[in-house]
Amino acid sequence: MHFRREFQVLGVFGSLLGGGNAQTGPGITLDTTSTDSIKAAAGTAAFNMMKVYTGNLTGQIPGILPGPYYWWEAGAMFGQLINYWYLTGDTTYNEVVSQAIQFQVGANNDFMPQNQTKDLGNDDQVFWAFTAMDAAELAFPDPPASDPSWLALAQAVFNDQVARWDTGACNGGLRWQIYPFNTGYDYKNTVATGGLFQLAARLARYTGNQTYADWAEKTFDWIASTPILTSTWQVWDGTSRTDNCSGATQTYWTYNVGTMISGAAYMYNFTNANATWAARLSGLLYNGTEVFFVQSNGAATSGQAPPGGSIMAEVACEFPTPQTCDTDEPSFKAYLSRWLAVTTQLAPYTEQFIMPRLYASATAAAAICNGQGGTMCGRRWYQTIWDGNFGVGEQMSVMSVIQNLLISKVAAPVTAAKGGTSIGDPSAGGAGDTADPTTSETLGRTVTTADKAGAGILTALSLLLIIGATWWMVV
Repeated sequence: MHFRREFQVLGVFGSLLGGGNAQTGPGITLDTTSTDSIKAAAGTAAFNMMKVYTGNLTGQIPGILPGPYYWWEAGAMFGQLINYWYLTGDTTYNEVVSQAIQFQVGANNDFMPQNQTKDLGNDDQVFWAFTAMDAAELAFPDPPASDPSWLALAQAVFNDQVARWDTGACNGGLRWQIYPFNTGYDYKNTVATGGLFQLAARLARYTGNQTYADWAEKTFDWIASTPILTSTWQVWDGTSRTDNCSGATQTYWTYNVGTMISGAAYMYNFTNANATWAARLSGLLYNGTEVFFVQSNGAATSGQAPPGGSIMAEVACEFPTPQTCDTDEPSFKAYLSRWLAVTTQLAPYTEQFIMPRLYASATAAAAICNGQGGTMCGRRWYQTIWDGNFGVGEQMSVMSVIQNLLISKVAAPVTAAKGGTSIGDPSAGGAGDTADPTTSETLGRTVTTADKAGAGILTALSLLLIIGATWWMVV
C-alpha cells in the first residue's frame, strides 16, 4: 500500500521525469566480464539519476528530491550512492551524500525533520536508517564530531520504532504511519515491521549487542505469526488492525521480500550460520523471490513476460498494460538488488543462486538504457526495447543492479569490532516521537532544519515554490 500523488512539474523538472519522448539513443554499453565496463555503466546511470537532484545548489534543500518524489526515496537514493562509492571507488557524490544525510536528521537526530511529519511513516524513517547503516557498515567517511555519527542515527531510529511497537491490536507489529492524522495509521505493512527487523539485525551484527538480536527475533516471529508471511515463504504487502490482522493485502513487491531476506542474512551471519536462520533465509530466497524473476518477452510491449527466468521484474505494476507503477515503485528493484548482493557476503552459500540472476538482470537492464536520445534507463528490463519510462527510480534500480556485480571484489560490511569507525549512542532518539505535531508550522511544512544548514530564507522560498506546484491524492 502506497501513497500516490500527481504533480505538475515546471521547467527542468518536467524534462527529467517520467515517460514521454520515445527517441532512442546509443545506450549504455555493459560488458559484465570487465570491471571497468561495469563501473562505467553504473556511473552513467548514477549521473542520469543525479540530474534530478538539486539539493546541493544554492538556495535549495539538501536531502530532498523535487516533486513528485517522496522524502523517503531521497534517503534511499543516498544509501545507493554510498554503495556506489564502495563498489566502484568513485568519490564524486560523497560530499553531496554526507551533506544531504546530516541536513535531514531532525531535531532529535533520528530522521524525523519537522517539515516531513505530514507524510512521515515508519517505513520512510527506516529507509534513512538503512542509509546510515550503509555508511557505518561500509566505513563511509565519518561526519565531523559536532554531527551525529552514522551508527548513532541508526540507533536513534531503532529506539524510536521499538517505542512504537503496537500491542493494542494484532499482538504487536508496527503501524505504517507514525501519526494518527495520516491515512494508513491502522495499516501494518511489511516494509515497516520488516524494516525494523532488518535494522535490528544489522545493529546486532555491527555492535554485537544481544538486545538488537532479540528484537530481530521478535519482529520476525510477529511477521511469521500473521498472514503477511505464508507457509510457502511468499511475502504479502501488509495487514490491518481493523480486523486484528486476520487477513493480508495480497500484493507482491520486491522490497518486501528483500528486506526480509536481508534481515535473515544478517541474523544468519550474526548467529554463525544458525540452522533456524539458515532455513528462514533459504525459504525466503528460494521461494519468496521466484515470482520476481521472469524471462525476456523480446520486443513485446504488452507488459507480460513468461515466468521462470532470471530477469528481475516488479510484476505488480510492470505487467499491467498500461503500467501502473507510481513514483515510488520503480525504485524497489534497487533495494532487492543491493540486499541480494550483500546476502552473498553474509551467507556465501547463496551466491550460486543470486549472482546469475543479478548478471542476467544487469545485462537486460543496460540493454534498454537508450531513452531520451541517449542513455536514460527504462523500467521493464525483460523487454528488448526502451519502454518510454525514466526517472530517479528507474536510474537507481539500474545503477544498483549493475554496480552490485562487483560485490565479490569488495569486503563484507564491517562491524564495530572489525574495521568499523562509527561511534554509537545506544540511548539516541526521541522515544518514539508519536505526539501529534498538528501545529501550523508542521502542517505548512516549514523547513525547521534550515537554520542548522544555513540555507535561510532562500531554502524556505524554494520549498514553497515546489509545494505550490503540487496537489495530493491518496489511494
